[in-house]
Amino acid sequence: MNVADIRTLYAYNHWANERLFSALEKLSDHHFTEAVPSSFPSIRETVFHILFAEWLWLKRWQGKSPRSTLADPDASPATWSTLSPGGTPPVEELSTLPALRSFADSIEQERQEFLRELNDDVLHARLQFSDMGGMPYSEPLVHLMQHLVNHGTYHRGQVITMQRQIGVETVALDMLYFFREGGENAAGTQS
Repeated sequence: MNVADIRTLYAYNHWANERLFSALEKLSDHHFTEAVPSSFPSIRETVFHILFAEWLWLKRWQGKSPRSTLADPDASPATWSTLSPGGTPPVEELSTLPALRSFADSIEQERQEFLRELNDDVLHARLQFSDMGGMPYSEPLVHLMQHLVNHGTYHRGQVITMQRQIGVETVALDMLYFFREGGENAAGTQS
């Protein structure tokens, strides 16, 4: 996998997040926050988890490893407010869909800057980072970047299933649709 392949994966990730947010904007606040059985208690908390992970991994790729004061931190709102350097914006400001979408846009903008400067040597080098509990790791950046796209795909799939469980309209997020819409050609042209 090279930088062009990674940029295509992240163009897909951005496309899928945008499509998901467009579908979620049709939900009532009740549907967005109601309890639906899955990995997280609601669609809102699942979307928060996706974005928390995107933010966290981007910080690690930039040489920062946010730490939590919790004994067993996870990518949840409870952990967000215990991070150092801190998660911004405060978790209270990330409780609505427009706020989460704005947060996603800020992550995407920062990630695009990272992707523009990325080269194959850095992509294949080992990244030294710590998890939120302080445990050190060293793994090839390429694997971590592939992991994050896969992670987002998994949880977006859960959101689609949750939407089906509550009987609301869903949207197709398969990578094939991204390619059919010309996403492969747009991968290097995102802003």
